[in-house]
Amino acid sequence: MSPVALTSGETNPVERTVTFPGPASPGVTLSPLRRGPGDPTFQLTADRAIWRTSLLSSGAVTARILRDGPTVVRAQAWGDGADEFIDALPAFLGADDDHSDFAPTDPTVVAALTAVPHLRLGRTGQVLEALVPAVIEQRVPGADAFRAWRLLVTRFGTPAPGPAPERMRVIPSAEVWRRIPSWEFHRANVDPGRARTIVAVAQRAASLERLATRVPAEARQALMSLPGVGIWTAAEVAQRAFGDADALSVGDYHVSKMIGWTLLGRPIDDDAMVELLEPMRPHRHRVVRLLYASGLAREPRRGPRLPVQNIRPL
Repeated sequence: MSPVALTSGETNPVERTVTFPGPASPGVTLSPLRRGPGDPTFQLTADRAIWRTSLLSSGAVTARILRDGPTVVRAQAWGDGADEFIDALPAFLGADDDHSDFAPTDPTVVAALTAVPHLRLGRTGQVLEALVPAVIEQRVPGADAFRAWRLLVTRFGTPAPGPAPERMRVIPSAEVWRRIPSWEFHRANVDPGRARTIVAVAQRAASLERLATRVPAEARQALMSLPGVGIWTAAEVAQRAFGDADALSVGDYHVSKMIGWTLLGRPIDDDAMVELLEPMRPHRHRVVRLLYASGLAREPRRGPRLPVQNIRPL
């Protein structure tokens, strides 16, 4: 990775290009940041650009990220947080992801690595930004969680700076999350338990953001000390905020089944998944991402989708 250009101005965007030693794939790296097709903080446009908003310590930012050649990614950023975003762009795109010690022996994992050898795990460094949607996604179908996230960010977020696509918003600040009334969470179909967790973690936002400077495994343990934050939620945060290659989503409705079907030809539970992937530490999450990104992941559909639990009044 090497930065090629960096420019800024009051009205023009801050820009930077990053060149990788192999194929660049920002779409694959950044896909976990998208919370459903209607995510107001993440949009894809017809020119294959990725638009992303964020709220950094220096302020709000809108970024446009585009693959600009086989090994090159170009980004433009607008808003008070533009310089901070551009400074962190290489890590955001996974340039710091080191998998030199990853030497799988399972033939399916080897095939996945061969298919996508340049899969990179990015890190945002933004803990609350990853934690709130993870809490919203606890124990509910994805479609319901994505709807809740869209409604809350649209209602309480702020307009995206710069020439952002229509309907894009910047996530609420910690102070705003703390002050959202209980009935607004209810209207978004977020039950009182998850709502209380969101308010509680927002109250500790300053200390939570410092976790990004700690060893990922230690940061995960610190997250799990918070009421309402378990192993699954901590892993989901670590994957995105810390680029944690070992943050296995234990407790996920799909992951253990997918791992079982893909590697063993049968479904398994979380305990069996943890045992099966133990030899692949510290890259257990990387294995999951590789299987999905390579198209080798298998999970035969059996039965109907989980029903949405509607807590809103009729």
